[in-house]
Amino acid sequence: MSEILEIVMIVSFGASWPLNVLKSYRARTTKGKSLPFLVLIFFGYVAGIASKFLNETYMAQFSSKWYVLVFYFLNLTMVGIDLALYCRNYRLDKMAEKAA
Repeated sequence: MSEILEIVMIVSFGASWPLNVLKSYRARTTKGKSLPFLVLIFFGYVAGIASKFLNETYMAQFSSKWYVLVFYFLNLTMVGIDLALYCRNYRLDKMAEKAA
């Protein structure tokens, strides 16, 4: 049951990431985005994944509970894409400043 509740938490946190990535892609600017926030969230997911791999009880039951990690990796991927878009948009902002 605890894994189900954990999945609900991760899905709730991650439900907005695809929309956020799309917004970042379309906006082509870093305005309204926070790099420290994105980095903190990214490393939070890395820590969550690491905690699963370091948890002996979880790893002993991994063959039947692997699906929990899928949601962590999915969210980590979305945040990683958003970080990459932040870098792209930062360069676009700098190019727009030079052009102005």
